[in-house]
Amino acid sequence: MLITCVAYEEGRKLADIRPEAISDYLARPGCFVWVALKDATPEELETMRVEFDLHELAVEDARHGHQRPKIEEYGDTVFAVVHTVELSPEQDLQVGEVDVFAGPNFVISIRNRSMHSLGVVRERAEREPHLLRNGSGFVLYALIDAIVDEYFPVIDTLEAELEDIEEQIFTPGTGRANVQRLYALKRRITVVKHAVAPLLESVSKLTVGRVPQVCANTRDYFRDVVDHLARINALLDGLRDTIGTAIQVNLSMVTIEEAETAKRLAAWAGIFALATVFAGIWGMNFEVMPELKWIWGYPAALVTMALSCGVLYRYFRKVGWL
Repeated sequence: MLITCVAYEEGRKLADIRPEAISDYLARPGCFVWVALKDATPEELETMRVEFDLHELAVEDARHGHQRPKIEEYGDTVFAVVHTVELSPEQDLQVGEVDVFAGPNFVISIRNRSMHSLGVVRERAEREPHLLRNGSGFVLYALIDAIVDEYFPVIDTLEAELEDIEEQIFTPGTGRANVQRLYALKRRITVVKHAVAPLLESVSKLTVGRVPQVCANTRDYFRDVVDHLARINALLDGLRDTIGTAIQVNLSMVTIEEAETAKRLAAWAGIFALATVFAGIWGMNFEVMPELKWIWGYPAALVTMALSCGVLYRYFRKVGWL
């Protein structure tokens, strides 16, 4: 679906145009066209391919979607794939994709499976005509920068969830639930990691050495994006390490709880074993057993057993087994 199709000249908006008029504006010196699509159909992609002479392999990647984050160069056109990571109202992660074609005098952004609107990027660019004068390279930077900035709220949410789990680790009886939550959180962090790490590697190539001509004037801006991505990548690595530690601590707590239960069972087994010993001795019924003929033998046996078990119970309480 076509969202907008706008022509710019010297950093300022000329007009909203129809796709049929794109070629006329591309022929004007100092003019570039910015086309925004959402969930583009094959027919729309074919129209863009013909109008802007896009490489068919890049168009095929945009058509199929589900690409790894990357930045590729096809002649004088740069093709970028960036993943969007958004939180649904249920706090689930939703991964979308933005494909960007940036040529000498055009930019095409294609948003797929994403709730996040890129209209704010256009508004920002139009408020800064001195930067928009840099053409499609600045628009490519602004699009990637806006998507990268959306990673920070996601990471903040993941950090808050990890802190909540850490507070529950030392609560008795929550071991299994904590491990399940930690593994689920680790999977979500891995999803974000898969969006960030390849993009960091790709954008870094636009800051050093030979860069595409489209991005030649915006190298410093892409360096800022690299700094943000490096920071996000470090935060994700830190979260993963913390989760690993939390899992080990949680498993240790489960082991400690099981050991406490085993000690209680062993203590009660020892108490009943002592009572069983007395009962076994006095229950043998030999002929020569003074207690069998003694009128107070039975009460004395019960008192002896109760006192012995009481002393043992007191001892186990003292050492912390009961």
